[in-house]
Amino acid sequence: MKVTRIGGPTILVELNGWRILIDPTFDEAGRRYPFALGTSSVKTRGPALSIEGLGPVDVVLVSHDHHADNLDDAGRALLPAATHVVTTRSGAKRLGLSNTHGLTPGRSVLLEDAGKQSLRVTATPCRHGPPLSGPVVGDVIGFALSQRPHLRYDLWVTGDTVLTRRLRRTARQMHVDVAIVNAGGVRFRATGPLEYTMTGTDAVRLVNELRPLVAIPAHYDGWSHFVDGEDGMRTAIRDAPTDLRRLFRWLPDGRPIDLSDQLNIDRHRPERTTS
Repeated sequence: MKVTRIGGPTILVELNGWRILIDPTFDEAGRRYPFALGTSSVKTRGPALSIEGLGPVDVVLVSHDHHADNLDDAGRALLPAATHVVTTRSGAKRLGLSNTHGLTPGRSVLLEDAGKQSLRVTATPCRHGPPLSGPVVGDVIGFALSQRPHLRYDLWVTGDTVLTRRLRRTARQMHVDVAIVNAGGVRFRATGPLEYTMTGTDAVRLVNELRPLVAIPAHYDGWSHFVDGEDGMRTAIRDAPTDLRRLFRWLPDGRPIDLSDQLNIDRHRPERTTS
């Protein structure tokens, strides 16, 4: 598996011939984008890789289509060229593309492509805000990807979510090689102390429940609505116990990182049991 950080939540994953793009955001920095309840955010960092330098994409995973920090104008424009787009069921209706699969948490789609081993994508639960905020914030999902038996996943992308009991229960029930964990601690002045994504401390707690082979921090910078941000993420990881801290892998901007050697070594660790 190779992973390339492009910026924000946007990561390119190359897995056994599949080229998988997560939450495409390719607009340049400097623009302010509106969100719900009169909130807004400014994009402060542009993409580390251009669309022209991206190459062909087999699968685009869109955790939600209605926030520009997960799908902006340039990212939206590349969706028709992908072989498959997987997103929420409501998002698939809004996008209206023939290559799009809409999922709700717990539902799966099996993706096929000539010359590649089939890839199963399962939607996992997210809550992108405080309790009862769903009708305002909208539907969001994470993604568990596997080419192996049930409950053994090559990749889990948490999506934008706060730390909930349901999310922690989901983590305890899975065996995951690589987890991409969105954090940043999103808050807005207009809604005060309410949080819309995990903080660094929350992300470390989730990884402690999950115990993947590799945990990759994501979506913690590049936007003005991150209050906890990269500093909060780094502090939480630094303060974690050594055995937990060693699971985290920071990605450089725009440079592919091959995780194969690390995954091959760590797969020999004893399996944890689920409860």
